[in-house]
Amino acid sequence: MKRTTPFYMFGSLLVILGAYLLATGGSFRTQQKVAEIGSLQITASERHVVQPWMAGLGIVAGIGLLAVGLTRKTG
Repeated sequence: MKRTTPFYMFGSLLVILGAYLLATGGSFRTQQKVAEIGSLQITASERHVVQPWMAGLGIVAGIGLLAVGLTRKTG
């Protein structure tokens, strides 16, 4: 039975995640506390978009790790 290497598993994860972000135009939100007066808090929410070139870079790096994982022998 062939065992998979960590390179292969991490490469697969990067390819899947990069493809998902590229297809959906992934984004995330951060919240920052603007002011606090007593028990009243004012926060600001900001949306950050993952740039398509970053998703593409993840796919390319994942393919590279897949190649290393397929050629490297396991113990």
